[in-house]
Amino acid sequence: MQLKAAIDEFILYIQVEKNYSTHTVVSYEYDLLQFLTFLRDHDCSTDLASITKTHVRRFIQHQLGTHKQKPRSMNRKISSFKSFTKYCIQEKHLIHDFMSGIETPKTDDKLPVYMTLRDLQQLFRSLEQDDSTLSKRNEIMFKLMAVTGMRRSELVSLTWSQMDFSNQTIRIYGKGKKERLLPLHPLLIPLLSTYKDSLGPYQSYPTEPVFLNKDGKPLNPRGLHSIFKKTLRKAGLPPSRFSLHHLRHTFATLMLQENKNNVDLRTLQELLGHESITSTEVYTHVEFEQKKKAIDSFNIF
Repeated sequence: MQLKAAIDEFILYIQVEKNYSTHTVVSYEYDLLQFLTFLRDHDCSTDLASITKTHVRRFIQHQLGTHKQKPRSMNRKISSFKSFTKYCIQEKHLIHDFMSGIETPKTDDKLPVYMTLRDLQQLFRSLEQDDSTLSKRNEIMFKLMAVTGMRRSELVSLTWSQMDFSNQTIRIYGKGKKERLLPLHPLLIPLLSTYKDSLGPYQSYPTEPVFLNKDGKPLNPRGLHSIFKKTLRKAGLPPSRFSLHHLRHTFATLMLQENKNNVDLRTLQELLGHESITSTEVYTHVEFEQKKKAIDSFNIF
């Protein structure tokens, strides 16, 4: 069987039977087609049975070296390949798994970048004082991200049916379309209600997207990113320092830093929608702040 045919079949499988999110499907397809292109460019056989570990290792070397691919991104590609070969073996398209024994490149375990409480309050003040077109939409979007920790893909896909004002909850569809129900912060309810009332009747219909662009069309992740950078600039915060994902890091960090009496790692895991507690444990870096305060206040000199 040819690799291209196997990829097409696998993509259909994860799209229809596994019901993966569009973002995940696109990522898997991109990674696998990139490997296919590499094999063709290097005059290697694209017959599925002919692919070996050596081909994969050369691809990894090529990506890390020639294309300066970051190890974390490379690890995602390797994960895609392993899911693919697992499927191929399951369907008996492959006898030997060419991904068996392939290890992921070591990554630098950097601490997540996040805004301090002062940074976040500065951003909020700027949003509240802004009276430009769509300023209320922007205020709600970024406050919602900062107090729920939702991903940007989760925000742009929000519909009004996911909001329950009477119970003050929001239903989020995360990675792999996994659902999580989160409480809405009480201070966000009036903001959301006012914003909803300002929309046309059809725009607030349950199946309609909550956030629209300046043309009245659904907002996409790239558009949201651009709006956030402009918002940071207006607030006097460095656009090169922070990204939308850093709002998620900020939520998690400040939740443990400022509210540690009411939240533990398990609760934070649920709030963030992490499948594994390991992903959440990175936020224990906030304990260093407590250590620093302890040392700084140790008055022995």
